[in-house]
Amino acid sequence: MLNEVILIIFYFLILIYSIIIHEVAHGVMALWLGDNTAKYAGRISLNPFKHIDPWMTIMVPFLMLVMTGGRLAFGGAKPVPYNPYNLRNQKWGPALVGMAGPASNILFALTFAIGAKLISIPTAIKIDIINNVRLADWSVLSTVIAGSAGSIFFTLFIIAIFWNILLAVFNLIPIPPLDGSKLLYALVPIKIETMAIMEQFGFAFLLILVLLFPGPLSLVLNFFWLLFFGLTL
Repeated sequence: MLNEVILIIFYFLILIYSIIIHEVAHGVMALWLGDNTAKYAGRISLNPFKHIDPWMTIMVPFLMLVMTGGRLAFGGAKPVPYNPYNLRNQKWGPALVGMAGPASNILFALTFAIGAKLISIPTAIKIDIINNVRLADWSVLSTVIAGSAGSIFFTLFIIAIFWNILLAVFNLIPIPPLDGSKLLYALVPIKIETMAIMEQFGFAFLLILVLLFPGPLSLVLNFFWLLFFGLTL
């Protein structure tokens, strides 16, 4: 039981730091493009206390873990502030700032995939770990990795890949307030009035999409998970 609790704690902590890396990437890109807002706000930092939102970062993931028996959690951090009018490129600047978050998650997922590839444990055990992480079956997983440092590290790397791919794909949905909307605005000529409506009701649109059309999102997520997990074997 103790090992299962420890796994869930790491599952939660890796999610939190994946979110923080995502937000820091927004601030770093804005700084590179000429806006110092995030820097002056102290948000270009890996210090979690600079980014934690008590509700979205702590309570929502914790409650989801409790409600799902430790099988699923999701959350967010305080958005990194930036002033689009300070960006050197007014057309593509906001899109680049928006894409920096998902890009950082994909980069970290790739890094962890390469690291997992270098861990020398039997392929059958790797596949078993991957399947149990995706199912969040902590009881079976704790038995599979017991007594093996390589298996433990491989598990942590797989959890990191899992969360970073989920964050990247989810945030690329082109609906406000998600990052994909910034790219949509740059690619498609949208009236200011339409943007205002999308920003106002974006969360409702997003909720409807996730609840009524989970299939397409699951297919995309599964494709990228299988792609990155395949790199670890």
